[in-house]
Amino acid sequence: MDIEHVALLARLKLTESEKELFSRQVGSIIEYIDQLNELDTTDVEPTAHILSMKNILREDKLSVSIPQDKAMLNAPDKDGSFYRVPKIIE
Repeated sequence: MDIEHVALLARLKLTESEKELFSRQVGSIIEYIDQLNELDTTDVEPTAHILSMKNILREDKLSVSIPQDKAMLNAPDKDGSFYRVPKIIE
């Protein structure tokens, strides 16, 4: 891997000593990945998370909402049953 190319993509200015250090560190990471590639994972099921998780969102239920007149009570500026807000698009 070319550390200078990666540094250029990341917009980093590296000293020569940093380039040497990062090159060794990236080399160590690649060696570790090679070790992981040697593992037999044929009976290991692919997962997105190490813990078994399920969606814990509640079921949607229809319920009574706040009445419109109460919702409009604290509106600083309104037009009938609508909130008036400053124009933001020219």
